[in-house]
Amino acid sequence: PATRPDKSGPRRTMSIIDTHCHLDEEAFANDVDKVIAAAQEVGVTAIVTIGTDAASSRRSVALAERFPGVVYSTVGIHPNYTAEAKPGDWDVIEELASHPSVVALGETGLDRYWDYAPVELQRDYFTRHIELSHRTGKPFVVHCREADEETRGMLRDAAASHALNAVMHSFCQSQASAEECLQLGLHLSFTGMLTFRKNDELRALAGSLPRDRIFVETDAPYLAPMPNRGKRNEPAFVRFTLNHLAEAQGLEPEEMALVTTANACRFFGIDT
Repeated sequence: PATRPDKSGPRRTMSIIDTHCHLDEEAFANDVDKVIAAAQEVGVTAIVTIGTDAASSRRSVALAERFPGVVYSTVGIHPNYTAEAKPGDWDVIEELASHPSVVALGETGLDRYWDYAPVELQRDYFTRHIELSHRTGKPFVVHCREADEETRGMLRDAAASHALNAVMHSFCQSQASAEECLQLGLHLSFTGMLTFRKNDELRALAGSLPRDRIFVETDAPYLAPMPNRGKRNEPAFVRFTLNHLAEAQGLEPEEMALVTTANACRFFGIDT
């Protein structure tokens, strides 16, 4: 029966939202239909696929059109791809931003781990996304890798002139960083890293956060959670991260699913 518990996650009648994945990537080129069906089978009712450059953003919108009411998209230029952006690519992002399936902008932010783009160029595009969010009223998705203080500094400066509506994707920073992000009005989203055996500190942090400001995500095909670490990640696996977040928050998985889904629906403006 549809209500039989799935031992690896919440009941199939529960609604879970994978708030961040990359369905347009080559890893899903041959079986995206099956991947989405598998996610729905375990209770994933909505998936947000993330644009990383102009072409990726177009593909993400196309996927949302192909799977209406299940897949939603964002559009943006990832900091690591800013150096590859061609003249006119930002115009594409601005045009796509008004598409009805586009629920957010980005991912954007700063990345000092990979030396793919000058940080000043990353900062320029980060500012563009923040300003586009303000103009359109759509939230933005923040990527931050080894640039925590600098990222928060830019967010702090932006918040001085207008309210921010954003999520820190794949959050794995410090307690102090989490607290400032919350003060700035941001949400925090957790990936499969929450399930890794050595991440007790991250689980403790996740358990301390206000329940109305947290999401779950996969970042698929990357960061597969335990027990699938090292394999291709996919939206169906978001339930494993949800389970660990539930435990950290002292909730049953079904309760955590209700909380995170309500948060994501409110943030992205979607209905499941």
